[in-house]
Amino acid sequence: MAISKEHELHTRRKSRNIFVSLALVAFVFLVFAISIAKFQDGQLIEGFDHSYRATLLKVEE
Repeated sequence: MAISKEHELHTRRKSRNIFVSLALVAFVFLVFAISIAKFQDGQLIEGFDHSYRATLLKVEE
């Protein structure tokens, strides 16, 4: 037995779900774009990991 008529609640829920999915896709795209922009800089990307890094030392001539 198939449902012949959709309830108004289902219509509102469907539009809300579409909005949430579009917001999620936009967020993923934003994170991806920021990551690509950081990688295109060409420098070494290092995070703060509480360890000694020789790249932070000043070079003395």
